[in-house]
Amino acid sequence: MRRIALIAEYDPAFAPHVATERALQHAARALGVAVAGEWLSTAHLDAEALRNYSGVWVAPGSPYKSLANTLAAIHFARENDIPLLGTCGGFQHVVLEIARNLLGLKDAAHAEYDPYASTLFISQLACSLAGRELPIALTPGTRAADLYGELEAVEAYYCNFGLHADALTALKRAPIVFSGADAEGEARIVELPDHRFFLATLFVPQTRSTPAQPHPLVMGFVRSCIG
Repeated sequence: MRRIALIAEYDPAFAPHVATERALQHAARALGVAVAGEWLSTAHLDAEALRNYSGVWVAPGSPYKSLANTLAAIHFARENDIPLLGTCGGFQHVVLEIARNLLGLKDAAHAEYDPYASTLFISQLACSLAGRELPIALTPGTRAADLYGELEAVEAYYCNFGLHADALTALKRAPIVFSGADAEGEARIVELPDHRFFLATLFVPQTRSTPAQPHPLVMGFVRSCIG
């Protein structure tokens, strides 16, 4: 049995959390493996404990109880080559961890925690994406495009926050790839090419997963966890 850490403040009434559990099992059954997702609140999360898990999924539902613990978990997974998938809030916090620890911008902030910060990397979207389904253009040759097996997908969102307009220039200095964008060119997928699996999406792919058609990104994540 492979254990997957699901990082968020679990709420059984929150549809993306239910979808996360289901999508994980859709992929596990398709791959013929036994996988157990275990919800870990950020309140007392110890990043070192992630050594006991085969993978980490930073799930939707921010703000999390502890920003510091969430970023520490992402940092630990990145530094120790533990497969990581981030969705919705997970994308936002992956971007923040990269800004702070790969670029050394320790004052990089998330508006949901500090709306008046001088160096915002994640800000409130002018137009909420919550409840919308929109096309994503995928960059050829990236992990995301390879997993989808095509260069366009349609995905659902639950978010009100995204990448700040001024952050992209700084993030281009990091060894990351923005492998998916919306129709306006706004970054919607980020990945770390040299990592076993380190990919985050602003959308929630788990909501489009079904038993007959497990989501390709979740399939790729679970495959990396058992490989």
